[in-house]
Amino acid sequence: MNAGVLSVEHISKSFGGVHALKDVSMQIRAGEVHCLSGENGSGKSTLIKIISGYYKPDSGKICVDGNEYSEMTPSESINHGIQVIYQDFSLFPNLSVMENLSINAEVARGGKMVSYKRMRETAQRAAEKINLKVDMKAKVADLSVADKQMIAIARALVHEAKVIIMDEATASLTRNEVNCLFEVIHQLKEEGVAIVFVSHKLDEVFEISDSITFFRNGMNVISCKASEINEERFSYYMTGREIQLSQTKPLKGDSTRIVLETKNLTVEGAFEDVNIQLYKGEIFGIAGQLGSGRTELAMTLFGMADIKKGEIFMEGEPVNISSVTKAKELKIGYVPEDRLTEGLFLGQELVENVAITHLPQLSSRAGFYNKKAAGEETTQWIETLSIAPGKRDNLAQKLSGGNQQKVVLAKWLACNPSILILNGPTVGVDIGAKQDIYDLLNRYASQGMSIIIASDDILEIKKLCNRVAVMKGGRINALLCGDEVTEQALVEASI
Repeated sequence: MNAGVLSVEHISKSFGGVHALKDVSMQIRAGEVHCLSGENGSGKSTLIKIISGYYKPDSGKICVDGNEYSEMTPSESINHGIQVIYQDFSLFPNLSVMENLSINAEVARGGKMVSYKRMRETAQRAAEKINLKVDMKAKVADLSVADKQMIAIARALVHEAKVIIMDEATASLTRNEVNCLFEVIHQLKEEGVAIVFVSHKLDEVFEISDSITFFRNGMNVISCKASEINEERFSYYMTGREIQLSQTKPLKGDSTRIVLETKNLTVEGAFEDVNIQLYKGEIFGIAGQLGSGRTELAMTLFGMADIKKGEIFMEGEPVNISSVTKAKELKIGYVPEDRLTEGLFLGQELVENVAITHLPQLSSRAGFYNKKAAGEETTQWIETLSIAPGKRDNLAQKLSGGNQQKVVLAKWLACNPSILILNGPTVGVDIGAKQDIYDLLNRYASQGMSIIIASDDILEIKKLCNRVAVMKGGRINALLCGDEVTEQALVEASI
C-alpha cells in the first residue's frame, strides 16, 4: 500500500524568465492522501498541470509506476491513471449525469457512433464504485455542488484512476457534504488509489491527510507526515513567517450602541422572522450551511433583495434599504462571496477597482474623474493592506486570491463605511492572507466600525465573533454569545 505510484524529480518551469517551479521533487504513494499546500502563486497549480500533461517542464522528470518521462501529454497522463478534478469540476452542465460519466470513455474508443446502452453501463459502473445515488437522466446544471463533486470523482474512476488530484475540493461544500466526500476518499484509499489533496483549510488537511508537501516561491520547502507537525508549523512552512494562531477573545463591541437592528425581517423563499442586533465596534457572525439563508440575509442588508415583511433600524431610526445605492448612502459596505464575478473588474487595473465605489469623491465639481488622486489613494491602500505585487496599474486578474480579496476590501474601506458586511470573507484565501484579513477586521472594529461576517467556516466564526446568529432553514436557530460560541455549539445549531 505504500509503494510509490507517482513521483516528480527535479522539475523546473519558468514563464518569461520567472521561475514558477525550481528543482521540485515529490513522491506520491498508493493508498495515501498527500496534501499539497502552499500560498497562492507558490507553484501548486503549475506542478499539477505538468503532471496532467498541460505544461511541459523545462527540466526534470515524471515517474509513473517506475517508468520515467521528460514530459507527458494529457492523454498519456490519463492513460497512466492520473486524473485531475479542478475546482470547477470540468463537467458539461448541459449534459446528463450519464453522459458526463461516460463521455470520456466513448471518446477514447475512437468510434464514429455512440451507444447509449454502453454509456448507461459505463455510467452505472462508475456510480457503483462510490455508491453515487443520483438520477442518471438529470442535467448536471440542476444538481448541487456536492453531487457535481461526486460525479467528477466517479468519472475519474471510469479510467481506473491510480492517482486523483483534487484541487480545492471542499471550497463550496457544507460540513455534511465534506464528511461524505471524506468517506469516499477513505474508500478510495482502501482500494489503493492515491489522492493528492489541495486545500487551504487547516482542519480538513489534518483530518484527511497522511502526508504533506509544502511549496513556497516555486520550491519544495518540506515533505513530511501530517502527524509530525502542528498548526503553527503548518503556517510557518506555508508562509515563511510565524503566524499567531492562538485564540484571542473576540471584540464585544459597545452593547449600549445598537447601530443596526432587524425586527421580523422576512424575504420570501429565503428567510423569515429574523431578529438581530449589531453593536458598534463588534464583529457579529451569521453562521449556517449553504441554503440556510445566511447569504440572502447579508445581501438583504445591502439592499439586494425585496423585503416582504419586517423592519430595519439604524441607530434606532427605521430605514428603507431598498437598493445598493441606498445602502451606500447609509454607509454600508458589502464584500461578496464570489470576488471573481461579483467583486472585481478582473481586466481592469487596481486603481479602477478601488475607485469604483466612490467616483464622485474622486471627481471635480464638473464631473471629471481625477485619476491622479485615485492612483495616490490606491497606493495608500496597497501599503495599508500589504497588497502584492504593490503596483496600482496591475490588473486584478494577475493577483493571487488573497490579494484580490484585499482589493475588494480596499474599495469598500475607501468609502469609510460605518457597517461592513462580508459574505465568506476568506473563501479560497491562503492562510497568510487569511490572517492578514482577520487582523485588519479586528483593527477596524476596535476603531468603531461594526462588521457582519456571514460564513459557514466554523473556525473563522469562532475566532472573530463574540456573538453569532446561527441560521438553519431560513430561520435563526440559535443566538450564541461569549463562551457559548464553541465549535460544537455552532455545528449542532447549524445542522
